[in-house]
Amino acid sequence: MCARAGQVLPTPLLLRYGAGGWNALHRDLYGDLVFPLQVVIGLDTPGVDYTGGEFLLVEQRARAQSRGTALTLPRGHALVFTTRDRPIRSTRGWSAAAVRHGVSTVRSGQRRTLGLIFHDAA
Repeated sequence: MCARAGQVLPTPLLLRYGAGGWNALHRDLYGDLVFPLQVVIGLDTPGVDYTGGEFLLVEQRARAQSRGTALTLPRGHALVFTTRDRPIRSTRGWSAAAVRHGVSTVRSGQRRTLGLIFHDAA
């Protein structure tokens, strides 16, 4: 399906941030077809190999303030998160809340993660 739409490149990412490094809030959308989930895996030990560098998720809620979450990703642990939107219940039923992700500033050391963005790249 993805290959027929011209999306033929796989998208595994090895992300490395040194002291002062960070990643702005964004969504990984590499074409018209988007798998709803992606994964990030911690490759270093927080507090030992680096400080700071929390994984950030910000949900943009309709007619309300955005809500942010900062997560420390332990070495060897994986986090599954939404690529684009997540369903939320509202007074009018269900709706989609846009979610962006990023990385807070690394204060010391080096933070590495493996990112997996799924699609049929065959």
